[in-house]
Amino acid sequence: MIEADITEDAFLGGQLRLKQKRSGHRAGHDAILLAAATEAQAGDRVVDLGAGIGTAGLALARRVAGIRLSLVEIDPELAELARANAAANAIAADTIVLDVTADAQAFLAHGLVPDSVDRVLMNPPFNDPVRHRGSPDQARHTAHVATEETLHAWVHAARRILRSNGVLTLIWRADGIAEVLAALSRGFGSLSILPVHGEAGRPAIRVLVRAIKGGKAPTRLLPGLMLNEESNVPKKEVRDILEGRAVLPLAEP
Repeated sequence: MIEADITEDAFLGGQLRLKQKRSGHRAGHDAILLAAATEAQAGDRVVDLGAGIGTAGLALARRVAGIRLSLVEIDPELAELARANAAANAIAADTIVLDVTADAQAFLAHGLVPDSVDRVLMNPPFNDPVRHRGSPDQARHTAHVATEETLHAWVHAARRILRSNGVLTLIWRADGIAEVLAALSRGFGSLSILPVHGEAGRPAIRVLVRAIKGGKAPTRLLPGLMLNEESNVPKKEVRDILEGRAVLPLAEP
């Protein structure tokens, strides 16, 4: 990669500085919200599936010291940026170039053994190809556009590596909540769902979901998170989350 094609950007109010490509998929609020929705504690083995440049996993590691983090990414260039970002921020992380939809043997070859992980977080491609024209940039297209099988395949990968009672946290578009519930219906329960609204009076744009492998508790629908005030200025509670001073209810024990 040419240095001129790379930018260095601050996240978590400057606590995390990440290099990323100037064009193509760019890390943003979704990854930080995902990290803020993920509960973890020191010693947990945590896997960020589809990690990109490492934003969500590294943001979680910045908040919770001592996790054992693996960043899984299909694109070798993004994986190399994730590896460099972890090192630049003095965060221990194992970066793995791997297709999330690969079979169990491929995961095993990289040390991702079935029933061995405490936490999985993921921000899969979620745009509906019927309603969203894909970008001509192949990396951006791969990062953004889902197929009919995308979510099921990613949830299957998470279910395979999570231990019993392990926790999956994911972010998806709000109008695809039925897809999320269907994908989690096999092997997961005790769901907590947090709708995310861009502005007051408008439908939710995202859902953050926490699911437990083998969980039996009833599903909880939490009060929605409103990102912006009526003046389109981010709310203080949202600024606190994006700058690493607060977490979302899904991350609370």
